[in-house]
Amino acid sequence: MPLRRLAPLLASPRRRLRSSLNPSLAAMSPAAAHLATAADPDEDLCASAAGSEAQDLAPAPPLPPPPVSAEERVERAWAHWRRLGSPRLLVAPMVDNSELPFRMLCRRYGADAAYTPMLHSRIFSENEKYRSMEFTTCKEDRPLFVQFCANDPDILLQAAKMVEPYCDYVDINFGCPQRIARRGNYGAFLMDNLPLVKSLVQNLAANLHVPVSVKIRVFPRLVDTLAYAKMLEEAGASLVAVHGRTRDEKDGKKFRADWDAIKAVKDALRVPVLANGNIRHMEDVKNCLEHTGADGVLSAETLLENPALFAGFRTKEWKEDGDENGDSGLDQADLVIEYLKLCEQYPVPWRMVRSHVHKMLGDWFRVHPEVREELNKQNKLTFEWLHDMVMRLKELGGRVPLYRKESALETTLDGLASSNA
Repeated sequence: MPLRRLAPLLASPRRRLRSSLNPSLAAMSPAAAHLATAADPDEDLCASAAGSEAQDLAPAPPLPPPPVSAEERVERAWAHWRRLGSPRLLVAPMVDNSELPFRMLCRRYGADAAYTPMLHSRIFSENEKYRSMEFTTCKEDRPLFVQFCANDPDILLQAAKMVEPYCDYVDINFGCPQRIARRGNYGAFLMDNLPLVKSLVQNLAANLHVPVSVKIRVFPRLVDTLAYAKMLEEAGASLVAVHGRTRDEKDGKKFRADWDAIKAVKDALRVPVLANGNIRHMEDVKNCLEHTGADGVLSAETLLENPALFAGFRTKEWKEDGDENGDSGLDQADLVIEYLKLCEQYPVPWRMVRSHVHKMLGDWFRVHPEVREELNKQNKLTFEWLHDMVMRLKELGGRVPLYRKESALETTLDGLASSNA
């Protein structure tokens, strides 16, 4: 599975955007900000000794021209979705966390499709190093959504054209609620400028062959959410992913996602709709799909702790009472080892590796905080050191298993299969 990096394909200065403005760090995504700071070992690629040669992807064959009517656009939206296998279980976009090795790990454990991390469209257009570090893919990394944040239709289009041969959707982030999005004027803060939102979608839909998708949050009032979603569909969105929380509801543990709002959007639109929020295990997946009628679900935070979620594994926190099967034989340390091997195959910046190790081993570090402190003290990571650390955790005891009840999983999968028929 050779690694594909985009930078070699985009080296021509004619394909870079000229700009008289240099973004301040405050308005950049975290990954972009790192490019403008002093050298940091965590910004180096975690290349193994054998290395990994970037290879060009053969451009995808041209698709039919954009549809000329709303009816045709809806028909094409569904035809494309079905051609991809109607994926139900998706890895949500996560800044610095839904990178290629993690996507491949989640796919190994049941994910049907995945989003890239949010990419900053202007920096992606201008900066070859950013493209090379932040966007990698491979033949097996499909179906794939490439997500951009943006506030300029022409800049977004230029970035989107660079990736459209290598993905199944170009996605626009209208859901990021963080302060950095407020400062950069993107994500959920474009909900205050709906004409701009509409123009971003329209410009992509009119000029790309790959479908355009959007990821949104809900408004406090349902009527506003429905008007927003319908406007996006009319502007050319072929798929709408709905995070069932408002822009101000940032804490997923404090605020439950509103599945009723997602259901209302699904009922109002004619294109595929995905649900995001409250997905902790496969029973939640089943309940969400039944409640909302959505065409698939996205998971983010839970996958970071448990990338085997979509294969029916649960962390101890969500272990069912009376689970007759108990310990599945798999644990998060095993998943870390798998992830590290994928990172050796598909190098990414060490900051991403460090973040995933912390997330997946959080329960283990609570038992052995001294090992976490050792990790935090490592200025420069290596695969050898990380493998040794995981082995040391295992030897210290206090293993934290993942749990899986086969009977419950079979029931859930049967339900998904029947609803997908």
